[in-house]
Amino acid sequence: MLDQLKIAGQYLLPKHLLSRLLGKLASAEAGGLTTFLIEAFIKKYQVNMAEALDSNPSNYKTFNDFFTRALKEDARPILAQENQLAMPVDGKVSQVGQITQGRIFQAKGHDFSARELLGGFDIDVAPFDEGSFANIYLAPKDYHRIHMPVAGKLEKMLFVPGDLFSVNPLTAENIPNLFARNERVVALFTTEKGPLAMVLVGATIVASIETVWAGTVAPANGKQVQVWDYSEQNITLEKGEEMGRFKLGSTIVALFPKDTVTFSEHLTPGAPTRLGEVFASYQ
Repeated sequence: MLDQLKIAGQYLLPKHLLSRLLGKLASAEAGGLTTFLIEAFIKKYQVNMAEALDSNPSNYKTFNDFFTRALKEDARPILAQENQLAMPVDGKVSQVGQITQGRIFQAKGHDFSARELLGGFDIDVAPFDEGSFANIYLAPKDYHRIHMPVAGKLEKMLFVPGDLFSVNPLTAENIPNLFARNERVVALFTTEKGPLAMVLVGATIVASIETVWAGTVAPANGKQVQVWDYSEQNITLEKGEEMGRFKLGSTIVALFPKDTVTFSEHLTPGAPTRLGEVFASYQ
């Protein structure tokens, strides 16, 4: 019954308004209040500050500065070797598998359209027909910067407007089409082994999504998909290099072409992930 009430509340909440208001609070330099909120968050979610570049909560001017905190240089070594992809985030596996007839498995009884996920353009989804996907959930305690699983050249970015449902495991099991209906940023790359899609999915209370090449992308005005063409610019990122960050929680979805990668055996639903560890191997 409690879970049903939580799901019903997801539909009733003014999610955009709540997220934007809390986003303003998270970006405010509120002195002692900011420090109090950070310390309370650390205690509630058992955040490991020993690995943070700055472990002192009072040194962060805003909650967002804390939430997107940098880690010590040796905290996340890139362990993936030459023919392997590096795990792009700390988090927990939601699902991994094959894209089947254009659909991506979400949870028992639910799947969603790869075409919708990427913004609705056939040209963007075609390279991933019958390919592979990995969906990784970032909990509040996790490190919230997203890094490249492999070296790539940026070709296109899209902002896709949508809902702001929570993306936690309970919601994923109960909200149809979740990751293709939430607000998201899609980054499309070319790599030595073919195309790569990195989708940064927004959620309730996610104040913004940033990329290293464009700064803040979401939230954005308007209800239409926005597209940026980077094909003529030489924006390249190396394996393990930061590509973006969430200011408060969320999920990433990575897509790969058919017969390109084999995911690590331990990547089963619910398994923890750690940035830099082996994500997959090239076939």
